[in-house]
Amino acid sequence: MDFNLIIFTGLAAVMIISALLAVTSSKIMRATTLLLFVLFGTAGLYFILHYTFLGAVQITVYAGGIVVLFIFAILLIGKGSVDVTQTSIRRYFASMAAALIGMVLTIYLIGNTDFAGDKFTGDGVEIKTLGLALMGTEKFNYILPFEVMSILLLACTVGAIMIARKK
Repeated sequence: MDFNLIIFTGLAAVMIISALLAVTSSKIMRATTLLLFVLFGTAGLYFILHYTFLGAVQITVYAGGIVVLFIFAILLIGKGSVDVTQTSIRRYFASMAAALIGMVLTIYLIGNTDFAGDKFTGDGVEIKTLGLALMGTEKFNYILPFEVMSILLLACTVGAIMIARKK
């Protein structure tokens, strides 16, 4: 068995178990921590595929930023130890049916899509070109979406502080 296959299997098992425990957990802080494990597992998959840039972005933006913001908001509001209410069995079966329909639709679409992987003839993108595209302000550059996301996260933080102050 290949070493990468062993690592992939371990990461996949951790991600699946953490995701299932996160959605079935009755504690909000525990679910957020388990979400962190899923995001770290996703970063590990990127590193296995040698997508180091995406792995680093996954760790810094999602695991480092979004989950920390979730934990900050939960602790700021003071609802970290509150149990999540259990749903009725009817809603449970409805959500299971929706998940199964989504899974069948996804499998059907993947099976019937012609991915043009063998038609790619490019030599890749240089790091300098990627850096200029990330920091550029013109059309098809990415500095504006990063700035909009930072303003959105700031607004969420200020909103959480305002909600906590009213109580």
